[in-house]
This record gives sequence, structure tokens and C-alpha cells, in this order.
Amino acid sequence: MSIIVQKYGGSSLADDEKIMRVAKRIVDAKRDGNQIVAIVSAMGKTTDYLISMAEKITSSPPKREMDRLLSTGEQISMSLLAMAIHKLGENVVSLTGPQAGIITDSSYNKAKIIKIVSHRLLNELENDNIIIVAGFQGETENHDIATLGRGGSDTSAVSIAAALKANLCEIFTDVDGIYACDPRIVPNAKKLKIVSYDEMAELSILGAKVLHPRSVTVAKTHGVTIHVRSSFNHNIGTVVKEVSSVEREGLITGIAHDFNVAKVVVFGVPDTPGIASLIFTELANADINIHMIVQSAQIGNKNDIAFTCSLEDAEEARKILQKVSDEIGAERVLVDESLAKVSIVGSGMTTHSNIAARMFGALAKAGVNIDMIGTSEITISVVVKSSDCGDAVKTLASEFKLTSF
Repeated sequence: MSIIVQKYGGSSLADDEKIMRVAKRIVDAKRDGNQIVAIVSAMGKTTDYLISMAEKITSSPPKREMDRLLSTGEQISMSLLAMAIHKLGENVVSLTGPQAGIITDSSYNKAKIIKIVSHRLLNELENDNIIIVAGFQGETENHDIATLGRGGSDTSAVSIAAALKANLCEIFTDVDGIYACDPRIVPNAKKLKIVSYDEMAELSILGAKVLHPRSVTVAKTHGVTIHVRSSFNHNIGTVVKEVSSVEREGLITGIAHDFNVAKVVVFGVPDTPGIASLIFTELANADINIHMIVQSAQIGNKNDIAFTCSLEDAEEARKILQKVSDEIGAERVLVDESLAKVSIVGSGMTTHSNIAARMFGALAKAGVNIDMIGTSEITISVVVKSSDCGDAVKTLASEFKLTSF
């Protein structure tokens, strides 16, 4: 008998009608001869509502208490879905993250899963129960509830699939699969049949919202096959797995874009050993994640250092660097929040030398100016004005034939 882990997002559980639809889907999969573990997110906008409630009480809620609050959203979903499945005549049990054996570190609001103690899950499956698990949460070694951050239910699902050695992990969402680029920008964007772990991880990190990056990393580490598909129909979606060269669909797999980008520039940095280390150590100590970094050519024993970070970190980064600049004798700090990042991702670029030239040429023809450039083995990213982001995505989709017609 196959073990199938399914994950349902908030849009799939937004009201009682949708909960009953999901319940029927789970029951049908069980009656097809499978053992089912379903991981659920909070209904609709529940998490946003809970955050707004906290903000009415205090502008700086303790992280531990915030996790206690936010974890209730998924627990509402799991209980209602379990009731719906029971109504359809199947044995079912709902479990919180801690009850399901999800053990995390103590980084409240962004905890990482350390291990999954699967005894309870295996016992419930042995007793012929469908299991509904509250995603997005686990238990610290001090027995506190900790949440995994936005998109954490994906990570819950893949981690449980790995622990149970499940045959498949299905991620149900409100779209038919993974598209080569955002259909809201490119309406005829191609739906992908297969995406490799590495490509999916890059797309997720660079702005694609379908899967959480950590879930893809866990899937690759443990060899979990992921099927991303719609909860509103029975169409075949997109499979994320290890991909051979024969299975690849083209040189470029997809385009990601991200408006959550700020550029921070420190002008006139003394060209002295250890200065860059000092700058980025101070940012790291404040838990500010840095993305692209560019250092200009030396002029008069001084350089300019520019990097990108998220918009929410930009002001804190500016304050930190203003203080550092005063200490090291740099000239000034500038923050630009009117930017977006556009990235092409594809394993094919490792064997084709003209990909960058084609990308930059296409953007030039479209009149899109490039502010910064960053690369990895399978990615080229550019920072552009946010007002040019849509044109950049459309142009690159056309250049690399990522549309369905």
C-alpha cells in the first residue's frame, strides 16, 4: 500500500464548500488503496487576520507568544477538515505539528525542522486512519510551539514525506502547476511538466511563490518526488524531481521576478583589508540577508560597495551602515527601493555560452536598463527599475520561448 502525503494551501480551504471538496479528494485517494497524510495551511487570510489582531495589542509582540497565536490558524483547518472526512465515513485523526512529532530549533517565527519522530504517524496509519496534520509548526526541545515562517507548510509536508518514505508528496494549490513565468504578466506562459530540484530551488529563492525554497532542499536531500497541482481539478500538474538531460524541455526553464528588492550603496569605502568583512559582519549580526553584491573599481584608494536586500531590511541596513561609515571614513549611504529583480533559470546555460548575451540583448531592445547583474551556475539575475519589471519578463519569455503559443 502506497503512502501519499498531500498538502493543501489556504486558498484550497478558504470556506466550508472548499473544505468538503478537499475532504472528498482525500477520501477518494484513500479508497483507491493509499494511506493518506494531509498537511494543511490556515484557511484563506487567517494568518493575516491573526497578525492584525496582535498588532492591535502591541507593535512588538514577543516572538514566542506570536508563534502560539499563529499556530492556531492551521489547527482550525485541521479540525474542520477532519470533521468533513468523518462525515464522509472514513476514520480520521487530526494532529498538531508537535503531536505529529515535528521537532524544531528555537528560532521563533522562522524555525527549522531538526527531525521528525514518526512513531505516532506510523501507528495511526497502521490503525487505518487518514491523518490530518497542522502545517507550519513544530515543537522545540523545550516543548514550546515554533512556526516555520511563511510557506512553512510546504516544508512540513515534504519533511513528513521524507520521514515516512512516502511514495509521493502532492502539493495542492490554486493553480494547475508551475509555470515558466508568472501568468499574470505573461498570460500564455508555458506550464512546465518537469522541473529539477536545483532549478525549482533557484526559482523559489528568486521570487516564484509556488514552493518554499526549504521544502525543495529537503526534497532533494531525501529524494522526495513532488507533484504540484490544482485542488480545483484533476489535471496533471508539474513534477519536481531529479531530471536527466533527456527530460529537459529547453535551455531556460523559467523566469522569476521579485519586487521585494532594495539596493544599498556605501560610497567611498576605504580600500583596506578587512573593511568588507566589517561591513557584512555587522549586517549578519542583525540577521539581514544579503543577495547580490557588487564592488566598483578602485578610484583614489576608495571603492563603492553595493548590495541588495529585502525591502523590510533596507532601513535597518541603512542605519547600521551609516554608523559603520562614520567609523571607517566612508562618504555616504544610499538606499534605492524603486527596483525589482528579474532572473532566468535553467541548467542548459551551463553548456551554452550565449545565454547572457541573448538576455542582455533582448532587454536592451526592449529599452530596459540594467542596474546590477548577478550570476550562479544555472541563474542570471538583473536588477531593473520596478516599472520595467513586466516588460523585462515579457521580453525574456519571448526570447527564450517560454510561452505555450
